[in-house]
Amino acid sequence: MERSVEGDRYCAVHIPLKGMIVVWQRLTNPRAIDRLANAIMWLAGMVILGILAAFLAYILYKGVPVLSWNFITGMPSDIRAGGGVGPQFFNSFYILFLSMLFSIPVALGAGIYLAEYAPASRLTDVIRLSTESLATVPSIVLGLFGMIIFVNMLGLGFSIIGGALTLSLLNLPVLVRVTEEAIRTVPASYREASLALGATKWQTIWKVVLPNALPGIITGITLTAGRALGETAILIFTAGTTVSRHLPDFDPLAAGETLAVHMWYVMAVGLVPDRVEIANGIGALLIIAILAFNLMFTIPGHLLQRKLKGK
Repeated sequence: MERSVEGDRYCAVHIPLKGMIVVWQRLTNPRAIDRLANAIMWLAGMVILGILAAFLAYILYKGVPVLSWNFITGMPSDIRAGGGVGPQFFNSFYILFLSMLFSIPVALGAGIYLAEYAPASRLTDVIRLSTESLATVPSIVLGLFGMIIFVNMLGLGFSIIGGALTLSLLNLPVLVRVTEEAIRTVPASYREASLALGATKWQTIWKVVLPNALPGIITGITLTAGRALGETAILIFTAGTTVSRHLPDFDPLAAGETLAVHMWYVMAVGLVPDRVEIANGIGALLIIAILAFNLMFTIPGHLLQRKLKGK
């Protein structure tokens, strides 16, 4: 029995078309789309982690051999090789501590006000918009502002206190936003239960809301501190590029060059012959210090969160 030409043509067209319909149905299957999206997200995450791991590994590979006790605690040298970064290492954490001392109370107060007291009005929207706008200001603009206000107008000069006050302006927007969001994530039933037991609004905030929001606030403080620890543009214009010859020097009016600023200074205008090794060592020291600082706050915050959840 012979097949017709029309039948062969119909089969030749129908079979590929049917296969395309089956493939299309499989591609539009919600499970297939979900698996494809998960695979893409995992791939993107692994690529980002790979880039970060390669970046950190390269810096640590170059800088860890430079690290020594003399390098971390020794005095810097302008023209001789073998100098240390002791004053810069101390100034980095001293300025960070002072900036957090200035910014955390203000950020907590502003976050509590916006989350618990501020009504839904145009003024509240303007405050939130101003906070978010301040977070987008380039750090070099804040540095110039700090130089005009603190260094020149107030007569503080290039000092630790001037750098810390200006650095607090960089910390405030992020801390305010993180505090507000952390307080808002506390369930309303916690507040209602506390008020039902006769507690005042402030007692509820202080003893119920803030303890439950504390893990999120600690996370925001950790991220802000890591950013501030590596800041350069602000501190170049306010804390200066020189250090005190005394270690440690707690005088807030002393010059306050930090590790990040010293790295920039050494590579930009430095005359020391081993400036590349110094820059590599500072890079590794900054990464190790930031990681240790993050772990020092993240682990207690995680334990506190587990305790609050009853685990």
